[in-house]
Amino acid sequence: MSAQRPDDALPPATPAGGERYSQELSRSLSLRGNILITLSSVTPASSVFIISPSVLAAVGGASFLAFVAAGLVGVCMAFCYAELSSAFPIAGGEYSFAARVLGKGTGFALFLMNALSLILIIGVIALGTGQYLATAISGADSKWVGVGVIVVCSIVAVLNIRTNAWVTATFLTLEMAALVVLTALGFLHVSRPVSTLFQPQTMGANGVLTSVGLGLVAVQTATAIFAYNGYGAAVYFSEETKNAAKGVARAILWSLAITVAAELIPLTAVILGAPDLGTQISDPAPMQYFVTALGGSALNTVISLAIALAIINAVVAITLQAGRTVYSSARDRAYPDPISKSLGYVHPRLQTPVTATLFVGAVAAIVAALVPIGSLITATGATLVALYVIVALSAIVGRRNGTTNHAQYRMPWWPAAPVAVIVALGYVTYQLWLGNPWQVIIAVGALVVGYAYYYAYLYPQRSTRWTMPAAAHDEHALEEAGGLLMGPVLEIHPPGTHDMEA
Repeated sequence: MSAQRPDDALPPATPAGGERYSQELSRSLSLRGNILITLSSVTPASSVFIISPSVLAAVGGASFLAFVAAGLVGVCMAFCYAELSSAFPIAGGEYSFAARVLGKGTGFALFLMNALSLILIIGVIALGTGQYLATAISGADSKWVGVGVIVVCSIVAVLNIRTNAWVTATFLTLEMAALVVLTALGFLHVSRPVSTLFQPQTMGANGVLTSVGLGLVAVQTATAIFAYNGYGAAVYFSEETKNAAKGVARAILWSLAITVAAELIPLTAVILGAPDLGTQISDPAPMQYFVTALGGSALNTVISLAIALAIINAVVAITLQAGRTVYSSARDRAYPDPISKSLGYVHPRLQTPVTATLFVGAVAAIVAALVPIGSLITATGATLVALYVIVALSAIVGRRNGTTNHAQYRMPWWPAAPVAVIVALGYVTYQLWLGNPWQVIIAVGALVVGYAYYYAYLYPQRSTRWTMPAAAHDEHALEEAGGLLMGPVLEIHPPGTHDMEA
């Protein structure tokens, strides 16, 4: 799945001038720890129980096709993420790629859109908590339970990264167990042919299943992409991962493989094993219907609680991710100095970006309290498509202009993967526009606002703001390379550490 460079034991090259970020976060995560947090960001069980029902309602058994297509896009995307993460193992994530390869304006525009998307995703996942907690807690309100989950998870997310790795690993085990139960129920009660997986259907006005076009499957592929989304989160924890330039690429590829299996297999089992596909599609809580019909109400209660824990786990993991990209933007001095200093603060003992993490949690809680979950899902669909297209473009341009030449991972069959992503998502964007143009408008609008902010505020101060140094030194990679350094280094500290006018 990868091509290693001959110099793969060496740390990333230092750009002209020798500037690097200082190592402020705790570089204590193993490859396994990174994968566990990344999988918790994806939260396969939450995707199956909360997101896949909307795809089922739209195209029925052909949800399988939408998730397969999304998986193929995911493989191509994972190759792009792996190469770019290897070149730029920086906590800022995707904007760090784009700014260094496509230009700083594009980097900030992508940051703004992605930060918005991550906050909305936290809201989507948290608002799903009430639906499953209501099974055990009579009268639980989905909205306010979700807000409470965000608040609690934000507090947990400021703890040391290794503590969070342990917490997310524990919850992830329960989440995977719930998916195993769902899969077993479906495959032990298969009641329809495999051909159902290739028949796009929805519930008609007369209560009878009716056929729909393959174009709608393409539209639902965008939702399926959202369900798989999160495997690229490994790069957000790269400054806390040992030997990140090599290990993060592996974490991304493993995370995608596990994610696709953990979501596609149970979904297939549900489609083939549902007692009545029409009822499964039209039920307001289709997965609860499925578990109750085949396993009983007691099992449904247990599974519902497990999914609630999975949702909580996902909120913790994505808050960790979003907090680090906001922290990174502040470290890059994206805002007036007092704001950059506050959001760029790292707790000296916990070694986590406390203020940025709590800020993300506060905004997500407000969004969850004010915006319906359906609107949040709509708003995130096209932002993910735009994000992936820009990452794919970065992978192509990085090879062409040499900015990713120092990457320790090189994707196979280049440029097939990024080209396939752009072509596939171009078609998905067209279908999204036909189905609900607001999804595309929201994504493009966020990018436009980002470009406007960059050229109005950051570009006039480009010598001191948004300067994009190299990744912090990784002592574990240096030890592997025999302690060889790449030359003189000037470390860049967050605002407030030194004189901000220097």
